[in-house]
Amino acid sequence: MSKSEIQNRALSVRQPFAEMILRGIKKIEYRTMRTNIRGRVYIYASLTPGPIEQFEYIHTKPGDLPTGVLVGTVEIVGCETEDGYDYEWHLANPERLEKPIKADNRAQPSWFIPFKK
Repeated sequence: MSKSEIQNRALSVRQPFAEMILRGIKKIEYRTMRTNIRGRVYIYASLTPGPIEQFEYIHTKPGDLPTGVLVGTVEIVGCETEDGYDYEWHLANPERLEKPIKADNRAQPSWFIPFKK
């Protein structure tokens, strides 16, 4: 996959959830906001870890997985809500980067532009 096929957008996700997306285990990302973005975006593994039970679920522990870097890409293929407050972002076709990449720009809690144009 060439960089030109990937939008210059990154979705910040805590580890181990970023790893679960890349493994194809996590196919829905729950957010409090709707997204109209579709297509392939980067997955940024944020510096803040997720719950320890989730690390245990995939037989890892905090520190085992990369953080603070772009770790892969995923396609956002849909967004749904049942209650108008919580949104399910549907994810498909995850791809791990050969090597994690440091973003040019500072990460934000949800979306950010990883590379300067």
